Amino acid sequence: MFWYRNLIKLSTPIKSKTPITKNLLQASLSHFSTANQPPASAQAQPSGLGPTKPHDKPRVVVLGSGWAGCRLMKGLDPKLYDIVCVSPRNHMVFTPLLASTCVGTLEFRSVAEPIARIQPSISSAPGSYFFLANSTAVDTENHEVHCETVTDGTDTLDPWKFKISYDKLVIASGAQASTFGIHGVKEHAIFLREVHHAQEIRRKLLLNLMLSDVPGLPEEEKRRLLHCIVVGGGPTGVEFSGELSDFIRRDVHERYTHVKDYIHVTLIEANEILSSFDDRLRRYAIKHLTKSGVRLVRGIVKDVKPENLVLTDGSEVPYGLLVWSTGVGPSPFVNSLGLPKSPGGRIGVDEWLRVPTVQDVFSIGDCSGFLESTGKPVLPALAQVAERQGKYLANLLNKICKDGGGHANGAKDMNLGDPFEYKHLGSMATVGRFKALVDLRQSKEAKGISLAGFVSWFIWRSAYLTRVVSWRNRFYVAMNWLTTFVFGRDISRI
Repeated sequence: MFWYRNLIKLSTPIKSKTPITKNLLQASLSHFSTANQPPASAQAQPSGLGPTKPHDKPRVVVLGSGWAGCRLMKGLDPKLYDIVCVSPRNHMVFTPLLASTCVGTLEFRSVAEPIARIQPSISSAPGSYFFLANSTAVDTENHEVHCETVTDGTDTLDPWKFKISYDKLVIASGAQASTFGIHGVKEHAIFLREVHHAQEIRRKLLLNLMLSDVPGLPEEEKRRLLHCIVVGGGPTGVEFSGELSDFIRRDVHERYTHVKDYIHVTLIEANEILSSFDDRLRRYAIKHLTKSGVRLVRGIVKDVKPENLVLTDGSEVPYGLLVWSTGVGPSPFVNSLGLPKSPGGRIGVDEWLRVPTVQDVFSIGDCSGFLESTGKPVLPALAQVAERQGKYLANLLNKICKDGGGHANGAKDMNLGDPFEYKHLGSMATVGRFKALVDLRQSKEAKGISLAGFVSWFIWRSAYLTRVVSWRNRFYVAMNWLTTFVFGRDISRI
């Protein structure tokens, strides 16, 4: 009965002081070290990717997988460079459509594009890698980046620290949501910048809808649970408010008839909503949102508590769902870098997106801004700015490598050609119910085309459908829109 003996062998527990998964992780990372492995007792130094040799392809290390970093990786020539990406997520988020996923208009996978599809060499070329990790420090003298793996929770693997040597470093780590130091925001509010934020909003919204239908629940508690507050009147806050009002009018009124009169949305803004848009478009947005049931409040949040927030005038507003969308600011990682800063605390760059005080370091996206010495204003934290910077820098790095300056310190005194120039293409925002705003002016003071209504909504959808990165996701988005139009939004709480 050989099968019985084999079964006993397989069922016998394996005793090990170190978890198997941890050994596998350490083994998978250990082959990146360029030196001979020392004995286990001597392995105090983190392993990593060592410096490239003169006859090897130079290495570009990209920190971040947002609009700027992914557009850069897409444009880099893998025949010229080994590309290494370090990011806590393995996908790019198509942020203009993220608000639609919160209420079931789109599925979450429709707005997430895997990095391996954007730059296939990441998963196929021998010297190119993607590391699911956070960057903790940059050693510009030794051309090294210090990293730490991302772990899921406290009961999983301990973070593994390692180093990566670079020939060219591009910091595109993005920014974090601004809380302005207001107490309770991080603990009780939900931001809308990542897919997991949208998932959390969706689960919280549907949970509150179901809890409010429980028999015996006081009316005051029902109204609190079903009060959704959006703080921030920029495009993200307005678009989410519009999507939410659509969801309430079309889906909640049909499928949660017992509580349909209790749910409402409040948008709080300290100044004017959509301040960068044309005045006529702003008035249209205010009229349309008000007609859709969104209550507009001008005020400043002073404190956020578990079940209500306090405004500066002393009034308390109860809520069941609080979404915070008040702009972005520099992340702790950016603040920790000993690099020159532009106004606002971003990494300072020159006209070619270089950090001028160090060699071979560039910065793009929301984490960077022009130094005051350039005479250029700090560009807004927009997807089109980041995408344009990524495209420009990819072409610049390809040119540098072709001219023989790809390796570390190889581009000193090299003519880099034309500097980066940004031309604003316009702004768009949907306000719900097949209505949108399109402002094609290059600045608030300039003259240009501005549209509002159904035609603008059609332009908005068409433009974003063409900007989705892959044909796969374009198909997903188009099918999701069609399914929602015919059958309504998905209200499953998964």
